[in-house]
Amino acid sequence: MPMVELTDFGTNKDDSANTEYCRYCYKEGDFTDPGITMEQKIEKNITLAEKMGMTGEDATALANATIPKLRRWKQSNVGNKHIKK
Repeated sequence: MPMVELTDFGTNKDDSANTEYCRYCYKEGDFTDPGITMEQKIEKNITLAEKMGMTGEDATALANATIPKLRRWKQSNVGNKHIKK
């Protein structure tokens, strides 16, 4: 999710803004979906972006370009393929 406004960012345990993750992914110092795989997260974000009006092609490109680069997934994305929809 593009994060522009302060309210777009996730929150740390002390309620301060977490500038690495959005409000849908990170809340009160924890991931909102701790057991999800990177591939599942990409699929989930594509679906959510489409519901928000983004084309499937744009949503897929955005998710595949951003999610694997997040610190949460850097260790687990070696050898993983991009998700196509």
